[in-house]
Amino acid sequence: MRWWQHAHPGATPFSGPRSLSGGLVHDFPAIDSTGLTAAQNRVVDVLRQQFDEQSGRDKYSEGIAEPWCADFVSWVMRAAGQPLHNPNSGSWRIPGVYTLEEYYRGQHRFEEANGGYLPHVGDVVLYSDSSVFHQHTNIVIAVDSDTITTVGGNEAGESGGVAIHEFRPSGTTGLIGFGRLGTR
Repeated sequence: MRWWQHAHPGATPFSGPRSLSGGLVHDFPAIDSTGLTAAQNRVVDVLRQQFDEQSGRDKYSEGIAEPWCADFVSWVMRAAGQPLHNPNSGSWRIPGVYTLEEYYRGQHRFEEANGGYLPHVGDVVLYSDSSVFHQHTNIVIAVDSDTITTVGGNEAGESGGVAIHEFRPSGTTGLIGFGRLGTR
């Protein structure tokens, strides 16, 4: 298990070159669906089901042995009725974080991390190699003031898995930006 995947109540967050201002959440949180769109509710429902199932890489990557965080994001969006479109292959599956960023930029749905954008439920978070996750992506399920809660694939332990993190973007290094859900 990686250091950032352990929850230590009251512990001081890691403040080295790669820091996450928050930590791992062990149970799927109650999500207030008041004010969420139908698309946002579908994304949350799919994420809750995948967190409960813990299916693993092959389900999301079409059996390809690769880091599968972007595959997970692609699979969830497709299952929620918000399919992505790989700009290189035309497939619904976008297997890499760089290509996922390229997709959102090409759709004019990308928001820079330091641009003042407040992410919404269903938005995709993109991280660089300098983040605590290294190059990674996951999906926002809750926003509370300056804290977001995300669900992502290939996050739970050395063998991967679906995990939940709650953190402050402002205190997290290596955050690239956000891909907006739908056409907002």
